[in-house]
Amino acid sequence: MTAHGAAVPATERPHRAQHTAAQFAAVYDAAPTGTWAAPGRVNLIGEHTDYNDGFVMPLALPHTTLAAASARTDGVLRLHSGGADGGIVELRLDELRPAPQGGWAAYPAGVVWAMREAGLPVGGADLHYDSTVPTGAGLSSSAALEVVTALALNDLYGLGQEPQRLAQLAQRAENAFVGVPCGIMDQTAAACCTEGHALFLDTRDLTRRQVPFDLAGEGLRLLVVDTRVKHELGDGAYAERRAGCERGARALGVRALREVPYAHLSEALAGLAGEPAVQALVRHIVTENHRVEEVIACLDAGRTRAIGPLLTAGHASLRDDFKISCRELDLAVDTALTAGALGARMTGGGFGGSAIVLVEEAAATAVGTAVGEAFAAAGHAAPRIFEAVASAGAHRVA
Repeated sequence: MTAHGAAVPATERPHRAQHTAAQFAAVYDAAPTGTWAAPGRVNLIGEHTDYNDGFVMPLALPHTTLAAASARTDGVLRLHSGGADGGIVELRLDELRPAPQGGWAAYPAGVVWAMREAGLPVGGADLHYDSTVPTGAGLSSSAALEVVTALALNDLYGLGQEPQRLAQLAQRAENAFVGVPCGIMDQTAAACCTEGHALFLDTRDLTRRQVPFDLAGEGLRLLVVDTRVKHELGDGAYAERRAGCERGARALGVRALREVPYAHLSEALAGLAGEPAVQALVRHIVTENHRVEEVIACLDAGRTRAIGPLLTAGHASLRDDFKISCRELDLAVDTALTAGALGARMTGGGFGGSAIVLVEEAAATAVGTAVGEAFAAAGHAAPRIFEAVASAGAHRVA
């Protein structure tokens, strides 16, 4: 298993915060007021259910986006990223407008816009970002960027907004400003997860429960396999799947597919007999919500290993019904299972990105090696493989 992409050890985090603050000073010729962090996330189970008012179960990664920031009094927003070319992006607050395809800076600019649209007294700011969240890997690098911006501004301007509210503002930024019709899961995970827990979230009423998830204590590990690919087929496919789910809900006379009981799935599918594509989308959402409930029941009962087959069933549903997997994701999952993994599935939006693999600790290296060798034999770029450890949500670090 490669160490590339591994989490920043806890002992190195203060050094990284200091480095980010030093980068801010080099860019803006002044020390920042503070430094904040927000994590990427991996979704254990519950894929594409969030925009159907369903259940999800993400956990925060140790990989974070850091933001060093200071307030300004002149109505100017300046943004700089250590991972992006082009220097400082300078914007005026009174000129912020929704900007689809606006590049990386549209995400933090959208957060400022959403906060001001909500009536919050947000002024200008200087922000510098540094991130270890892999981009394009389905690990919510955009949500980490949004939420760390919201938290920094919340503290700088003494707004007193709770983490869930910051997540909602970040989601509005991505929906209305950037133009991505995402659900609330990614931003809530970045804002609200706690160390050592997976987050059970009901996306309809936003009730949350922190579910203990100490894999190391049980001799298990959860690996993330970043395939390093993102197929163009994924462009627009998210919106198409969402529209198809909404069409299915209308045809069934429900507000959202969350309302279709698992026990009545057969009748619901019979009512959609003339639309096989919509049938398949409905089948995935209803069965995926049920899988989330089954995973929680297993974890509550101390039967963590029993979630493996549920993860694998989720992958089959995403591959066959939602049709958002790809050859690299399927190869990662199939190889891991053949090599002895307890369960595996793709995670995230699909058409590339990452898979997760539940393994016995003793088998982790062998499974990771087998996946790497399978990718090499197939002529794919080497995947980035690292351990997912349930980590803390957004917080101030300095």
